[in-house]
Amino acid sequence: MHRLGISLYPEHSNPQNDAAYMELAARYGFSRIFTCLLSVQKDAQETTKEFSGFTRHAHELGFEVSVDTNEQVFDRLGATPGNLDPFKKLGVDIIRLDGHFGDAGDILLTHNRSGIKVEFNGSCNLPLSLLVQRGADGRNMTTCANFFPEPFTGMSEKRFVELSASYKAQGFQTAAFVSSQQPKTFGPWPVFAGLPTCEDDRHRPIDLQLRHLIATGLVDDILIGNAFASEKELAAMAAVDTTRITLRVEFDSDATAEERKVLWGYDHAERVDSSAYLLRSSLPRMDFCDRSVPVRNVKAEAFHRGDVLVVNDNLAHYRGELHIALRDMPNDGTRNRVGRIPAEELFLLDYIKPEYPFEFIR
Repeated sequence: MHRLGISLYPEHSNPQNDAAYMELAARYGFSRIFTCLLSVQKDAQETTKEFSGFTRHAHELGFEVSVDTNEQVFDRLGATPGNLDPFKKLGVDIIRLDGHFGDAGDILLTHNRSGIKVEFNGSCNLPLSLLVQRGADGRNMTTCANFFPEPFTGMSEKRFVELSASYKAQGFQTAAFVSSQQPKTFGPWPVFAGLPTCEDDRHRPIDLQLRHLIATGLVDDILIGNAFASEKELAAMAAVDTTRITLRVEFDSDATAEERKVLWGYDHAERVDSSAYLLRSSLPRMDFCDRSVPVRNVKAEAFHRGDVLVVNDNLAHYRGELHIALRDMPNDGTRNRVGRIPAEELFLLDYIKPEYPFEFIR
């Protein structure tokens, strides 16, 4: 199951605002919190006092808490790969390694007696399976990609998929970040242009960012990198069906109620014998053997990528099939156009592979 998460930065906020945000996110089913110690310059005693209060409240609300660390954070808190007691006092469940302690140190970390998981940087090409072969405890290892405060520096789609696919193939849990579109959000650094993992997600609506990461099939936990997201954004993420690829559709004004039922009334999946011209869900046609799909006058000479189509009475054997055009194709009169996938969501079509389930958002 996918988990949703938020991020908190107590050094840039206050306990009242943090508590209210946690409580709001918990009501929408969020269950992970990310925070960062890289930017905190306080000593161990002050840091423990500031962070332990919010982690305690987070646990009361059912959150798992991860914290970004590196060698300097370990030194400041008095921790070592063999002694994570300072992090245990903070109340964290996961330490994310933005830096590393060499192979021997990283292996030792995964065997810590504090019950803390070790999260490796999913935006790096790390030989984690080799560490397991050399003694690391793979059951105590996860990955989480970076977020990118600076515009145009986020990961490319290609590189994100390459690295995430590698870690998934090795059997590791993965996490990545989406970004709130609220004004005046913040993170650990004085940069305020959002905190996504993928650059292409930086300005997308937050539910589309989430649906993008779900569509890749490579991300387990999705965290909002910046604080504070709005309640509307939390609700939008909570409403996403994380079990499959989901698409919005802009209906044509003359789309019939019966045609809309074809979109919403079935568990759609791309056929195994896929076409280069269209996605094809055949299940609806089973119900249309003896039901009519009247031919509508679709004036377009051709259909274009993203057009959502239903086979009509002119091709009765396939009547009721749902198609989504992938490239330009002639309108031969056998399909009614029901609507279109919005332009900003067309990229999701690339993720619907043979036999992959998908659905349309009501």
